[in-house]
Amino acid sequence: MSKYRFIKTSLFSLSLIVLIACNSAKKTNEAKVEEEVIPDNIVEMRDDQIKLAHIETGAIEMRLLSGTLKVNGIIAVAPQNQATVCAPMGGFIKSTTLMPGNSVSKGQTLAVIENQDFVDMQQSYFEAKNKFEFAEADYKRHTELYKDEVYSEQNLQQVTVDYKTLKAQVKSLEQKLSLIGIDPANLHEETISSSVALHSPISGFVTAVNVNLGKFVSPSDVLFTIVNSDKLFLELSLYEKDADKVAKGQKIRFFINNETEQHDAVILQTGQSVSVDKTYKVYASVTGVCKNVLPGMYVNAVVETSGNTVAALPQDAVVSFDDKDYIFIFDKNKVEDGKPFSEYEIVEVHKGVTDNGYTEIVLPEGFNITTAKVVIKGAYNLLSAKKNAGEMAC
Repeated sequence: MSKYRFIKTSLFSLSLIVLIACNSAKKTNEAKVEEEVIPDNIVEMRDDQIKLAHIETGAIEMRLLSGTLKVNGIIAVAPQNQATVCAPMGGFIKSTTLMPGNSVSKGQTLAVIENQDFVDMQQSYFEAKNKFEFAEADYKRHTELYKDEVYSEQNLQQVTVDYKTLKAQVKSLEQKLSLIGIDPANLHEETISSSVALHSPISGFVTAVNVNLGKFVSPSDVLFTIVNSDKLFLELSLYEKDADKVAKGQKIRFFINNETEQHDAVILQTGQSVSVDKTYKVYASVTGVCKNVLPGMYVNAVVETSGNTVAALPQDAVVSFDDKDYIFIFDKNKVEDGKPFSEYEIVEVHKGVTDNGYTEIVLPEGFNITTAKVVIKGAYNLLSAKKNAGEMAC
């Protein structure tokens, strides 16, 4: 009986020891798990990793930055410097000598168009004009007779109606003749023609010719396109976040076709709305004479922004990820398992202009600029450690 009681006591003691050991191990594991939980905005590194990553910290500086803004756009022309030429009444192309690239002056003949309707319109004009001349004389005669009480008021009213109707008809036909290119003042019965000349409304270069001899064209057909390239402008597209960095009068440097030759422009006006693709339009006038610059060309431009004293850091201190910009600031030193560690906090910022190796940063509200130790070298290594836990993370 004593032996049995001893064995039972020994088994109970052993179970108690095992239970205490398991609980101790569980608490130890839980403590380790708690120690390894690192906040999402913290990156932890050992001292040897910090040296390997060449991490250095510094202070945020207040600097005068007159940075530049890189944008893209196209060469364009103002609406008043581009003309689309059509035939108001249509007809057959009788002659033309133009090809794309030819220069033309305002009023120059572009093509001669032939149409039987031109003859009918001129005939109608002379018929109406002759009737009007007779009606005008008759109106003056009846007006004088009415004053002498020889002619009745009713007859005078009828003559007046005929006179005014023919006058309106003549004016209408004169406008139609002018529209198709015939000057009524120089038109005579002996000069009636079935063809009219199509004249250039502006001086410039022919960029499109859509006619050939004998082709019938309708009033809606575009026959020629003419561009005056003496006054070109840039149509630039900026992201909406950069809208406040440009203003009328700022200078622009631009390049075309990957050329090294620099061209200059000055901002004329800025857009008043943001497009559906979240871009903001800026228009600039090209200054000086630019060879080989033609409408429709793609350009790379640099906008010179005005100088301001702003919070700034070296360019390498600001890193980007998922279309957002960040900096790292030193948080604290600590020791784990006898090894020294440092923690760095990642802070989202907004980048501004860049000038002479420094970038403007817009800090979050409440950020203490005087005490913060910002990582000015090795920030990309910290970002890699944050994104790829395992390579540089502990």
